[in-house]
Amino acid sequence: MSNDQSQPFISETNKHSLDQRPESPQRPLKFPKVNDDAGDDVVEGEEQKESVTRTMNPNPRLQRYLIAIEYIGTRFAGAQQQPNCRTVVGVLQEAFQKFVGQPVSVFCSSRTDAGVHALSNVCHVDVERISKRKPGDVLPPHEPLVVKRAVNHFLQKNEGDIMVIDVRCVPADFHARYKAQERTYFYRLLSGPEPVSSFERDRAWHVPENLDLLAMQKACNILIGRHDFSSFRAAACQANSPIRTLDELNVIEVVSTPFFPSISERIKSSSVMEDPTVSLGSDTNHSQISLNTNEEKLEGSNGEACQEFGLRRRHRCFAVTARARSFLYHQVRLLVGVLKSVGAGDLTDPDVKRILEAKSITAAPPMAPACGLYLGHVKYDLPPETNQS
Repeated sequence: MSNDQSQPFISETNKHSLDQRPESPQRPLKFPKVNDDAGDDVVEGEEQKESVTRTMNPNPRLQRYLIAIEYIGTRFAGAQQQPNCRTVVGVLQEAFQKFVGQPVSVFCSSRTDAGVHALSNVCHVDVERISKRKPGDVLPPHEPLVVKRAVNHFLQKNEGDIMVIDVRCVPADFHARYKAQERTYFYRLLSGPEPVSSFERDRAWHVPENLDLLAMQKACNILIGRHDFSSFRAAACQANSPIRTLDELNVIEVVSTPFFPSISERIKSSSVMEDPTVSLGSDTNHSQISLNTNEEKLEGSNGEACQEFGLRRRHRCFAVTARARSFLYHQVRLLVGVLKSVGAGDLTDPDVKRILEAKSITAAPPMAPACGLYLGHVKYDLPPETNQS
């Protein structure tokens, strides 16, 4: 991988736009060739066993670590390593090499697409601790906290858009991708006619329409469960089967971020501190506020509410949660595309059923953009901590 001299972890090609995903990303041989950006298709049977076995290394000096990472996906061309692109795995491998002094291979549980973020993606990596003074000496593995601090030290010298949040020692046969029991994804939508805030750019999907929360919640109930999700599967998906079990799909309205208390909220909070019997929900005569928009509204001369100068009109913010063992390629973004169309009034419940039963992506509306998608959590049944004494 070529390195820029002034920025050791950034590829020369980082000068190019990373908005588009390369058509033929290079995949490690240890992985079956499966595309996805929302949890990986889990391959069953002998193919999976062979892939897991090939990643095991009997070298007693090697310690396998499970690494949880967070990252802002905007400037990454995806999680999986690709030639001539800045990727999550590529940057992480370079940081590890700076730490241990030799190349390592990092394997992700979920191979997110360009622009997709992660609150917690999980990888595994094998590290051999070599004595710098006596290369032949066998040293005990680094403690997880040492790995976390050292790797973050080198990551922060990069763009500062990726960080290790947790490290754990695991057995040599523990595979971050195939041992995953469940993946949870979140998707953020901002609803309202106002232009998207600079603080929210590339962090959510902005739609100008006013979305109907109840309608979207009803649509979720149609899609939950075990179905043939061919209508929610990108044409490039190479999964063996479109059958998936969607354990959870819901949408709720949340406070948009960043959130700061309004004048009325500060007054209410002060009142509670002075008199605990005062309810936070009680009315005041100072101003009116909508928790969803965080707007300060004052009473004008004509008695009508008006927006105070210099305060931005905030969007309504909706968070979609999708949870399953694995997902098809672009499945979550296609599901969100349908929910948005329902919320905007373009589709109804019968339309959602029709799209699901059509078993063709041509029946679905356009998928949601990558910028609003977050890998939230990867669940494992972790073994006891490896004894490093």
